[in-house]
Amino acid sequence: MEFNAGEYDVIVIGAGHAGCEAALASARKGCKTLLLTLNLDALAMMPCNPSIGGTGKGHLVREIDALGGEMGKVIDKTFLQSKTLNTAKGVAVQSLRAQADKKKYQQVMKYVIENTDNLDLKQQEAVKLLVEDGKIKGVVTHTHAVYDAKAVIICSGTYLKGKIIIGDVSYSGGPNGIFPANKLSESLKELGFELLRLKTGTPARVNKRSIDFSKVEIQYGDKEVTPFSFENETLEFDEQPCYLAYTNEKTHEVIRANLHRSPLFSGDIEGTGPRYCPSIEDKIVRFSDKERHQLFIEPEGLGTNEMYLQGMSSSLPEDVQLAFLRTIEGLENVEIMRVAYAIEYDAIEPTQIKHSLETKLVRGLFTAGQINGTSGYEEAAAQGIVAGINAANYVNKKAPLILNRTNSYIGVLIDDITIKGTSEPYRMFTSRVEYRLMLRQDNADLRLTPIGYEEGLISEERYLALKSYEKRVEDEKERLKSVKIKPNKENNKMLEELNTTPLKKTISVYELLKRPKIDYNDTACFDKDRPVLKRREYEQVQTQIKYEDYILKQKQAVKKFKAMEEKELPSDINYDLIKNLRLEARQKLNKIRPANIGQASRISGVSPSDINVLLIELVKMKE
Repeated sequence: MEFNAGEYDVIVIGAGHAGCEAALASARKGCKTLLLTLNLDALAMMPCNPSIGGTGKGHLVREIDALGGEMGKVIDKTFLQSKTLNTAKGVAVQSLRAQADKKKYQQVMKYVIENTDNLDLKQQEAVKLLVEDGKIKGVVTHTHAVYDAKAVIICSGTYLKGKIIIGDVSYSGGPNGIFPANKLSESLKELGFELLRLKTGTPARVNKRSIDFSKVEIQYGDKEVTPFSFENETLEFDEQPCYLAYTNEKTHEVIRANLHRSPLFSGDIEGTGPRYCPSIEDKIVRFSDKERHQLFIEPEGLGTNEMYLQGMSSSLPEDVQLAFLRTIEGLENVEIMRVAYAIEYDAIEPTQIKHSLETKLVRGLFTAGQINGTSGYEEAAAQGIVAGINAANYVNKKAPLILNRTNSYIGVLIDDITIKGTSEPYRMFTSRVEYRLMLRQDNADLRLTPIGYEEGLISEERYLALKSYEKRVEDEKERLKSVKIKPNKENNKMLEELNTTPLKKTISVYELLKRPKIDYNDTACFDKDRPVLKRREYEQVQTQIKYEDYILKQKQAVKKFKAMEEKELPSDINYDLIKNLRLEARQKLNKIRPANIGQASRISGVSPSDINVLLIELVKMKE
């Protein structure tokens, strides 16, 4: 028999990385919030790689932090090693990545959740959504508890009808041995949602004591670590090394000989997997010309001997996994502690959600994370904070926060999935971002902290500190314009020592910094009276000066982008009545309901000629 268990402003279903950020944002905005999880021990769990960040993903974490989220702060407290990736390339594509102590990460995040005002945490499975007149009313759990709510956020990860697959063995299950959520999918179907079947996978975990580390290459992180959180300047940590090994022809022979036992090739796997994270058997087939593949051996924490085999995701049978791992130099006697597996799960087709992450079918119902067809902890957390902010805004009858392609990676992510949809788990990359020179990881605070402050997630103290930092950067840029370097013998000799061209005329230090091989510290010999700046300050000065001309070009492109975004399309427009629109365009436009011409132009199946037809139609509407 059902019973009323309480009333909340916002209920968050699922306590993974999306759910934690969503619940914290909602509670911190003053909403009475309930966070439901299948298992309290799975809160903020990392069922796959033991790391936070990576190419493109590091940008997301810094943006989450800039908005007032928690992921960056927690990884700063719990990492084992940290690196800035792509340092040989430009600043736009440089991203932070940190190896995490997985259990410690969970413990720290759980402690934060448990000690946040307005937030209750309960171990319950949500099995049904209560909806009246197209509006969310609450949630029913497996124990028949009924929780009333003004808004609900589903952050179900890979648990919806989860199915574990290892060779010819398959069973109902969630990641890391947690049981799945088998009933909520039916509730979503009953409400009219179109569901996708997706797949992901994870490598085996092996015993550290069974590895011969004399045969693998040691990999250290950065000596000078850049924190994920803008609130941290320096970090104390106990660095743990990672290791690099390689597959070989023997490895590939074992895998090829057992492809007939792979559910990936036998058809036993129905779901679509992430293109950019293929299993080792998929790599062997797709890249048959490669003699070897990299394998990173990564620690899972200080309190365990489990090691994660990055790059070796697999759904082959357990005996085959052990056989091919033991062909790798250094792993000849390796022992598997957790076998690799694939997992299939339900997700919703993401064009059914708005840019606010509220669903189009049910008012007050939001979704975030892998249920929206994305992959990765960082993509999930990024959606989680936006959903939490907007659920709270919905409850308080405030306008939603809409991030866009010109101000954040989060905006690109949400725009991509809601406008373009996805047929495979979506992963963030820097290449997806048109204005990436403006949307760097180093300036995420300048871009988004004012928004976090407006949304009530950033303190007055932090906001004022940002404004002070911003002023110091601008003041130094202006000062450098006034510091002149004359083309005399002494100065030209110093320039030659810096491997740059001597001067023929007087220039400013500001102009000198635009040269490729010159950085801020190199100019000290020409600038005796410079102020003492912190590393983050002078690096920001340097970046803004070096890329000024390119950034100005991107700003011009942004103006054109915004002009298209400002051409709003009526919410009740009937595209079937617009002559000259192609049939496919009508179908796509009616389904996705873009808010403006810019969004319409990014829909697959809507051509430039269709956009011209819409522009003409808008003119007619105004006449």
